[in-house]
Amino acid sequence: QVQFAEAGGGLVQPGGSLRLSCVASGNPLDNYAIGWIRQAPGKEREGVSCIASDGTPYYPDSVKGRFTISRNNAKATVYLQMNNLKPEDTAVYYCQSIGRYYCQARILMDSSYEYDTWGQGTQVTVSS
Repeated sequence: QVQFAEAGGGLVQPGGSLRLSCVASGNPLDNYAIGWIRQAPGKEREGVSCIASDGTPYYPDSVKGRFTISRNNAKATVYLQMNNLKPEDTAVYYCQSIGRYYCQARILMDSSYEYDTWGQGTQVTVSS
């Protein structure tokens, strides 16, 4: 079972940038699609990106053009570069396995999907 540890969040002004990282342990990352999911208070959980084992990314329209996901399998790490941040991006960000090899968009975008475990997440706050 893969476990994740997220980091890199913080307080940033609107229009600013942050780079999140997600380190996996327990199983090799190579054959898994990994996604970033966020949870804001009072809002449904939302998938914001996914990267397949071959590096193919997936983004919903809400973040397309602003977020970039990447991975380094040798370091068992997935990154999320977030640019032009908006107050509505404020949330706790988590990473999860979204399928074997390919991004399963139906899983990523299912706000009620039950994952086996959760990391501690990393808080992103966008505010002036």
